[in-house]
Amino acid sequence: MKALIIDDEPLARMIVKEYLQAYPQIEVMQECNDGFEGLKAIQQHQPDLIFLDVQMPKISGFEMLELLDKTPAIIFTTAFDEFAIKAFENHAVDYLLKPFSKERFDKALQKWMEPKHAATANANAQSLLETVSQSPVQSNRVVVKLAGKIKIIPVDEIFYLEAADDYVKIFTKEGSFLKNKTMAHFENALDAEQFVRTHRSYILNIQQITRIEPYEKDNHVAIIKSGTQIPVSKTGYAKLKMVLGL
Repeated sequence: MKALIIDDEPLARMIVKEYLQAYPQIEVMQECNDGFEGLKAIQQHQPDLIFLDVQMPKISGFEMLELLDKTPAIIFTTAFDEFAIKAFENHAVDYLLKPFSKERFDKALQKWMEPKHAATANANAQSLLETVSQSPVQSNRVVVKLAGKIKIIPVDEIFYLEAADDYVKIFTKEGSFLKNKTMAHFENALDAEQFVRTHRSYILNIQQITRIEPYEKDNHVAIIKSGTQIPVSKTGYAKLKMVLGL
């Protein structure tokens, strides 16, 4: 079985490797210092299991997982983070709180090896990601993949978002970027005082609006600074008026 250790602390990586010596059936394919390296290593090695730190430079462990097409089994390792630990427990996801003992490590490994645990672990991890992506830290930015590279988009730089099949297209001054999330996800995650769902297919940054004009029956269009016209439905117009104080 193939494993990866993704953690920015060398000592933490060394302890996991040391504890894994008791499990000759598990081979550590690579150690990664951050989420950028981790993403590449997962794509290259297709591991069965990853030991993943939550708090890392550049992007967090959670943000790295959002960029994966297929998620391997995960055992999270973290220093005390009240928000993360509460999220882990609410979603029945296994984690190791640093510093952890060999006994606690063995318990996590044995749980992972149980067939009944494997059946629910991935679903639990996916629901966990949906929760933590709405945390204050992560709701300030969106992490996307672009031609194999990772790009971090501060939410203030987003002009608008548009539904695109199973993805959402994020428009900024640098162009558009695809994110494998739903419009409902972004509607919940983004600040409702700044981003308004003007239409079932559009979420608009109200800071970008230059004017709003009538358009057929009860509909309107919002013209933004770039000149783009964003559809505004009857419901969307009511939301816009409330947020803008009109």
